[in-house]
Amino acid sequence: MLSIVLGINQMPKLKTRKSAAKRFKATGTGKFMRRRAFRNHLLDHKSPKLKRHLATKAVVDDRDADNVSLMLPYA
Repeated sequence: MLSIVLGINQMPKLKTRKSAAKRFKATGTGKFMRRRAFRNHLLDHKSPKLKRHLATKAVVDDRDADNVSLMLPYA
């Protein structure tokens, strides 16, 4: 109401997609980290080395980084 009286036009806040906020984290350099796939179930036949590798984080590919940054406007 006060902004209407004073004549100040402000842009509305951008909404964060909460599902993306739980899946991606931004690094200090502006890249996004994600978890790796194929580590939910059916792990018996997978080697321990592979399972350790799947436990690490991965960088989101450059092709997908623009979409992720649109979903996380303040990251």
